[in-house]
Order: sequence, then C-alpha cells, then structure tokens
Amino acid sequence: MGGYGRMEHLPVSRVTIILVNWNGWRDTIECLDSLLLLDYPDYRIVVCDNGSGDDSLKEIENWADCHKVQYAEYQRTEAEMGGSLVSDTVLTLIRNEENLGFAGGNNVGLRYAMARGDFDYCWMLNNDTMVEPDALTHMVTRLQQQSEFGICGSTILLYHDRQRIQALGGGHYCRWIGLPWHYGRFIGRGKTSNLKRAEGWMNYIEGASMLVSRQFLDEIGLLCEDYFLYFEEADWAIRAEGRFKLAYAQKSIVYHKVGGSIGTSSNPAKMSYISDYYNIRNRLLFTRRFYPVALPTVRLVIVGALLLRLCLGKWDRAAMIFRLLFNSNADTTS
Repeated sequence: MGGYGRMEHLPVSRVTIILVNWNGWRDTIECLDSLLLLDYPDYRIVVCDNGSGDDSLKEIENWADCHKVQYAEYQRTEAEMGGSLVSDTVLTLIRNEENLGFAGGNNVGLRYAMARGDFDYCWMLNNDTMVEPDALTHMVTRLQQQSEFGICGSTILLYHDRQRIQALGGGHYCRWIGLPWHYGRFIGRGKTSNLKRAEGWMNYIEGASMLVSRQFLDEIGLLCEDYFLYFEEADWAIRAEGRFKLAYAQKSIVYHKVGGSIGTSSNPAKMSYISDYYNIRNRLLFTRRFYPVALPTVRLVIVGALLLRLCLGKWDRAAMIFRLLFNSNADTTS
C-alpha cells in the first residue's frame, strides 16, 4: 500500500488482502480500520460482497469517502477479468450478486488478483477480525523463511476475551471422528508455545487468517467451492500435501469475533441452523472425498450428535442430521 509504515530486512512483496462480506458492514469497516494501520509497505485490499441485503457496499463506500481512501468497484464478471488494469487503488469493492459462501467469495477475490498478476501473496482474512499493525509483516517474513511453505497462519485470539486463544496457526483434523482440533485452544495467552511442535502437529491453517503464496495458488488452485462453509481450509491443505508445508507466524496477532455473521459455536445449543447443517454435511463430504475408510466411525460420531440434538429438544436439527446420514439423496456428494 505504501505510506503506512516501514519494514526493514525484508524484500517487499505485494500482498492482496481479501475480505468476504455478507450483511456485516460494521464488522468489515472495523477490520478495514485496523488494516489501514498495518506497517507492511505494499498491500491492496479487496472486499467481496456476497449479495448483502443491508446496503453493505454503500456503507463501505461512505467509510472510504470519509477516510479519503481511493477505491474502485466492479461487478463479479469484470473483477474476475482483472478490472481496470490501469487502476491501482488501495481498496477494491466487488459486487457478487448472490451469497457464494466462504470459498466462493474468496475465490472471486483470488481470481481478481491472479488476473491482474501484480501480487506475491494473498491474505484471506475474515471480515469479523481486527489485526495488530505488524500482523502481516510477521506472516510474510515466516513464509519467506522456507521455500516449501505455502500457507501461513496467525495467532488468533478471541475478540471479546483477548486472553483466550482460538488457534495458534491452525490445528489437527482427526479423520476417524471427522472433527478438527485447533492447536492452542487451551493454552492461555502469554504461555509458551512451541513453534516446531505447532507446525509439525497441524494439518490445516485456521481459515480466519490465511496467507498463501502465489506459487501455492498456481500449483494447487483455488479453494474448493463444494463446501460453502467449513472444511475448505482442510481441503486446501490436504490437496497440497507433499508439495507445500504449513507455517505459523507466532507474532502475527489477529482478534476474531468467531461466527458473528453465521452463528458458529462449539456449543450445539448455541449454534445456528445453517452452521449446524454445513458442519455435519461437510464432515460427511470431506470424509467421503479423502478418508472413505473412516466413514463408519465418522457416521457413528454423527449419530451421537443426532442424539444430543434430541436431548436438547432441537427436533428440526435431529431431523436434518438424520436426512444427511440416511437419505441417499441428501446433499453430501457435491
């Protein structure tokens, strides 16, 4: 971006930062405020709006005008062709006419960046986050330390309780139960974490903050859009196995509101219907695709989830899980 700070001892590589917005302009603007304070010298921001119905883009335009941030705006088709190649604004707004989900929304931004060809890294950042000024600098530094690194994660702290960790970089997906386990979730902030252990243990990067190299995108491709929500980062990582390693930048600090727009929660009693549906659906889809031998145990664990929904009196959720488990026409084979 230039002008918002200086960075020493690091070759300057342009970073495209991608945010996906869906009816969450307040969160997005708070995130943008923190991005303007980054000390990294060369970055551009792309906001992909997934068919919001709350005038999100108008609100973001008003914010940009107020802060004198230059911006360009494109429809999806124009953006995926690179927009105006003579334009190099700080902020780009892309209007998707429908909700494309996490992967679909990010992929529009990635196609825009790849069509322009003027970037070295892309940082996919959840719109309900805030970042420390040096967050991006530490991620780029870590990726540049080893050529085998393809994706880098951050230290992600809970926005409303900043002593609690959501994930240190990423986590480990257990194929036999079909569940991910974020590394560091029970480690208090300030306690020592082992970088080598974290990078050796995790087999995915937490999707709230993922910095990917251009080489990774060229060789592995875009995020898989079959999932709509959840499991995209695990899919990306497993497709890259044997070609790229996962990295973790300990000093890259990101504060995450966790599921503010879609009702994500580890507690089934608090989880929204859409979150519950895609969590169960995609556990089955991901298992069938990559670990079919583990399907019997994953299905057994999901039966337990069905019984828990019954105990909670969530009859509609139990019926949904039953259909996904036992209806051959259920939407788990995309």
